[in-house]
Amino acid sequence: MPHPYVLLSAAVSLDGYLDDTGPERLLLSSPADFDRVDEVRASVDAILIGAGTIRADNPRLLVNSASRRAARVASGRSEYPLKVTVSGSGDLDPTANFWHTGGEKLVYTTDKGAERAREVGLAADVVALGPELDWRALLAHLHDVRGVRRLMVEGGGRIHTQLLQQGLADELQLVLAPLFVGTPDAPRLFGPGGYQAGRLRLVETRQIEDVVLMRYEPTAPGRGGSPSAADHHWLALACELAAQCPPSRTAFSVGAVVVAADGTELARGHSREGDDPVVHAEEAALAKLLPGDPRLADATVYSSLEPCAHRASRPAPCARLILDAGVRRVVTAWREPDTFVEAADGSGLLAGEGVDVVVLEEYAERAKAPNGHLLG
Repeated sequence: MPHPYVLLSAAVSLDGYLDDTGPERLLLSSPADFDRVDEVRASVDAILIGAGTIRADNPRLLVNSASRRAARVASGRSEYPLKVTVSGSGDLDPTANFWHTGGEKLVYTTDKGAERAREVGLAADVVALGPELDWRALLAHLHDVRGVRRLMVEGGGRIHTQLLQQGLADELQLVLAPLFVGTPDAPRLFGPGGYQAGRLRLVETRQIEDVVLMRYEPTAPGRGGSPSAADHHWLALACELAAQCPPSRTAFSVGAVVVAADGTELARGHSREGDDPVVHAEEAALAKLLPGDPRLADATVYSSLEPCAHRASRPAPCARLILDAGVRRVVTAWREPDTFVEAADGSGLLAGEGVDVVVLEEYAERAKAPNGHLLG
């Protein structure tokens, strides 16, 4: 199911701490960076923090700039973003600043936690996610029910850790402050556990007074049938490649990217690439790799259109080429229509051979765009 774009925002000391153990919150950002954070808050549909952050910091979580609030209203949005918190237990203080400033508030919790949250009379909507907290269900509810397209997550460290470990964070905005904490019991940004493999992609660095902002995007594909944030990036790239195809009246325009498990791009291709008027996107991409490349066994193929199961121009369809290459995961945006082949089902052929096929239907319009002349 579609999720909002999830942006993680945090500031840390040089030794990786979010705070010290003193009674007052340790201010890690500079005044100019606090203003940058205010700008980011004004740009999103919702801001999320954990219940532990409410207890520790008692934040108001507002857009402080009057001009930014006015711009939100002028664009047809609420003055303040939706404020969201997550609590498995529902143990929340109804007198905290979070509930009494800004606009609408929303609590995600468990079935038992919902009973407790409603008993204390929180000034918020309470949504029970079941016996346990489920981040994918939470994000789907925010997207589908509350209309949230961009979500800013401001902590704490446990929530940042969970979202990154589950591959649900689209971007990390990390501010590095020039000081040390050094206290073992102080809270750290990231906890132990199993993170996705590979290096994140650095998309921006910026000095802001005496701190440095670093923006990263994850690159590692998801696992099995569960999509990751990086899957969206790579599939969007495949759709961009489809737009580079020479137009044809007898074949679709398709883009494809092959990505290793650690997020390394192995190859890319698009339909009718180079001097071959009948080559398919997946075929073009796989041809750039040596047969038996050991990285293919854990790789993901991203294709703007599902790989073909039948073709007249070559002996082997793309679904068979993917199987022969040893790839076990495919992410696509659009099921092949009956324009040239009736009941085409490349996804079914792949799934029948044990390949995990993920369809991100929210990218279907992008995949169809360079094929409009074929779709009427």
